[in-house]
Amino acid sequence: MSPTTSNAIEIEGLRKVYAGEGGAPEKEALKGLDLDIPQGSIFGLLGPNGAGKSTTINIMAGLVRKTAGKVRIWGFDQDRNPRQSRAAIGVMPQELNLDPFFTPAGALEVQAGLYGVPKRDRTTAEILDLVGLADKADAYARTLSGGMRRRLLLAKALVHHPRILVLDEPTAGVDIELRQMLWRNVRRLNEERGTTIILTTHYLEEAQEMCDEIAIIGDGALIARDRTENLLARLDGKTMVIVPEGEAPADVTVPEGVEVARRADGSLALTYSRAKVSAEALLDAMHRAGVAIRDVRTEEADLEDVFVALTHKD
Repeated sequence: MSPTTSNAIEIEGLRKVYAGEGGAPEKEALKGLDLDIPQGSIFGLLGPNGAGKSTTINIMAGLVRKTAGKVRIWGFDQDRNPRQSRAAIGVMPQELNLDPFFTPAGALEVQAGLYGVPKRDRTTAEILDLVGLADKADAYARTLSGGMRRRLLLAKALVHHPRILVLDEPTAGVDIELRQMLWRNVRRLNEERGTTIILTTHYLEEAQEMCDEIAIIGDGALIARDRTENLLARLDGKTMVIVPEGEAPADVTVPEGVEVARRADGSLALTYSRAKVSAEALLDAMHRAGVAIRDVRTEEADLEDVFVALTHKD
């Protein structure tokens, strides 16, 4: 069944207040969050620790009860259709919560049973093959390496063929080979099955590489949400790196607002606003200063720059 809108997730006015313990004051983890996540996208949900990411994910997954607001999963209102909304989403948690006495195949069969998947519709062998655990199907989970256990978490999230897959810090602490394998599988699920992927990660270069759109939340509220390339464009700061022939002059006059830094390799890094200063004006300034240019390159802002700019508090 397809959702009645083009969104896989629709969140309106979501609030979560945790009661204080031992006389401590209440904590408002989410403060009226509004967020739509398009169907079929790879969507990044980013924010500093304590921003409300985990609370949002746990509410979507039906693991935490919200205080107020509306949540629709694949068109199903979480309050009116809890079973259907929960069946539409799979979550790969950050924690390695596996029963050590189950084999991967056994763990998937149990998980499928919990979701009410009929035996004829189960694809245990296919899922294990997808995550690279086909040869470990009958090995006890306690004998698996940390990376294999993380693959098994992904497999468990897929047993009921969810329309939406949430990956909560899926590559935290894993090696490069496993990280690449996970992302190949994620892209395959998205491209071949149309699975909507929601990703939280502290590796901002990973989000920049993988995500179509990104939402940044902080202190329980939405700070920014846009396509990844548009978020990067919000910082119009750019750096031109000039590699001179020989040593550059001690004093170089540049247009107002341009910052000049001398790097250890002898190059000059000119940081400027694209809206105020042109690259041509910088090159002209170098020529007037008598700088013979051997090479020139530019450095763009990356997602980490955007993240810091948006979440930094004075």
